[in-house]
Amino acid sequence: MIGIFDSGVGGMTVARAVEQFLPGYPILYLGDIARTPYGTKSADTIVEYSRRNVRFLLERGATLIVIACNTASSVATEILRREFATPIFEVISPAVAEAAQASVSGRIGVIGTGATVRSAMYEKLLRQARPGCRVFQKACPLLVPLVEEGWLNRQETKMIVRRYLHPLKDQRIDTLVLGCTHYPLLASLIQPRIGKKTRLIDSSLAAASFLKKTLNDNATLAQSLNIGGENRFFVTDRTESVQKIAETIFHRPMTLDLV
Repeated sequence: MIGIFDSGVGGMTVARAVEQFLPGYPILYLGDIARTPYGTKSADTIVEYSRRNVRFLLERGATLIVIACNTASSVATEILRREFATPIFEVISPAVAEAAQASVSGRIGVIGTGATVRSAMYEKLLRQARPGCRVFQKACPLLVPLVEEGWLNRQETKMIVRRYLHPLKDQRIDTLVLGCTHYPLLASLIQPRIGKKTRLIDSSLAAASFLKKTLNDNATLAQSLNIGGENRFFVTDRTESVQKIAETIFHRPMTLDLV
């Protein structure tokens, strides 16, 4: 069973992509909505929340973990890999690989939470993957709460997106990494405001594609996940807006179990 966790509903974009790329593999999802957003928390707090999330998923049968949160990926991945024997995947490396290959000019933008930007993980990995590239990062702390609130097409959200993207647009980037799994839900607002010629890199799709390739190349790991079974979705808080966003992402009625 594939265990996936995020600080809220954004990671459901990863779960949805995994459903599409790896049909038949059961998914166990945990959205820590009660503590969202992680991006404003200290590194120690993010690590502790991530530990609890992993334990929750393992106790319910997960045999592989996907950190569907860029903030937790940037801060907690190495610690979690040391502490747990279970294979742990994150969403940053696949997005970096795709961005490094996609950019023509080598001028790459990254938007993410404050914690993700402070970690400098994207910048470090992009420079390794594409020596000589220029990386321009912008923290966008208001976007996760706006998504969680369901303000996906509000005028206020459009204004905030424009304000955040303006410095990156001035840097003439040709590739923009959506460095938070909430951000694909705002892609229709981001694309026209950064420019139609700028390639958007969706870390959710990149992570699911990488996981598929890994399982195709590793039959033992794939067999450990078992085929078939029911997908289950757990949340630490449940609101009307969260339910609505989940159903928007999956295009079907969703059962979210409160834990």
